[in-house]
Order: sequence, then structure tokens, then C-alpha cells
Amino acid sequence: MLKEERFSHILAALKARGKVAFDSLSSELKVSEDTIRRDIDALHNNGLLIKVRGGAISQSKNPLTFHDRIDYFSEEKNLIGLKAQQFIKNGQTIFMDGGTTICAIAQNLPSNSNFRLITNNLALVPIISNFKGIELIILGGLYDKKTEINTGERACSEVNNFVADLYFMGTCALHKDFGITAVFQPDGELKQRMIKNSIKTFALVNSAKLNLTEYYKVCDLTDISGLITDLPADNPRIDHLRNLGMALI
Repeated sequence: MLKEERFSHILAALKARGKVAFDSLSSELKVSEDTIRRDIDALHNNGLLIKVRGGAISQSKNPLTFHDRIDYFSEEKNLIGLKAQQFIKNGQTIFMDGGTTICAIAQNLPSNSNFRLITNNLALVPIISNFKGIELIILGGLYDKKTEINTGERACSEVNNFVADLYFMGTCALHKDFGITAVFQPDGELKQRMIKNSIKTFALVNSAKLNLTEYYKVCDLTDISGLITDLPADNPRIDHLRNLGMALI
């Protein structure tokens, strides 16, 4: 079967099912799973699907609901969460916004953590409630059940009451030329306000979100202090992001 025929089959399967797995596609197309992985890599790099562990999901499944997203890229999220710990110091004021990768930071915090956390992410509440030394401030606003975050003018206005030492920003998409973009404008507007009111901003990006764009521009890459990914800092996949003035973690 020609590569183009395999691509057509994969995209048709995604349209019908919403997601596909390496093993099932391998069986259907009678090719190796390595071949399927390469096909999905190619389709992902061209923005035709979203690669996930074990397979792919269609663009229409992105963004998933918060609970849908918990199981995707769990290992990668935990690695990002662990990498972020080096920047957290006791006594700091820290912004964290929405997303499951942000929750991975909270889940990997040392038990003796002692800092002030300001967030619009309601999913953090049951996690942070286990830490006696963390002061938790929840931003108000319009609650989105799918993403479990508060957004809107009230949330943005309340951000202006604070100055944060660090801002850990969940990221929908990152591109060298177009910067960081968001799926939802209200989410993007809150991110912009947190960047403005933070001394340092670190964007959290799993490798599947690199070289992609969404419709709402959040910021340029020159506006952030560093990029924390699941890739090693010397990985060639992020070579094109070097020498832009931000740290690659």
C-alpha cells in the first residue's frame, strides 16, 4: 500500500472514530507499528492530527475536556512537573493557570512546600489542600466546566492585584514564528495578564504541541523566560528554538 493510501485510511478512521491506535492501524493496514508511527508523525507534523501516546486523536478532539486530557501524555506531564520544581522556592508568590500539566507540577511538590499560589485552576484545589504550607488564592470569574478554570474580566482584573515571582503557563501550542497561542480567547487573555504581572514566566509544553498554532495569540517567545518540555535540553527537535533569549529546560 502506498504511503498516501495509508494517510488517507488513517485520516478517514480518525474522522469516523475520533481516535486511533498504533496496533489497530497496523492490523488494518497490514504494516508494522513502526510504519504507522512514522505515518502519524508525518501527519502530526503537518497539523492533520494530534499525536498521543499509543496513537492519535483528531484535531476536533483538541481541546478535550479536562478529565479526558488527564490520561494523555501522563509520563510527559510528570517529567515537565518534575523539571519545574527547581524554580520553586519557599516564600515565593506563584501564578499557575489551567491544564493537566499544571496539576502535574502540584502533584510533584515536596511535602514541605511553603509559598503563595494564585490560580484560576479549580482542579488544583484538592491537590493543594494537602499542603499545609501553601497559601492558595483562587481567582474569581466565569467557571468553565470542561477546562475547570475561571476566566473573564473579573479573573483578569484580580490578577492585577498581585505581582508573582514565577508564572507557570499551560500552553496549547508553540511555534517559533508565531509564539504561544491559545484555543480560547478568554484563556489567552488571562495568560497575557499573568505574564504582565510576573517577574519570570515559564511555558510548559509537551513535545506534541511544538510547531503548532491555535487562533488566539498569547505572546511572542521573547516574552517568556524559559520553556519546559518533556524533551532533553539538547534534543535536536528543539534546536530551532535556541538563541531566542529563553532557557530550554
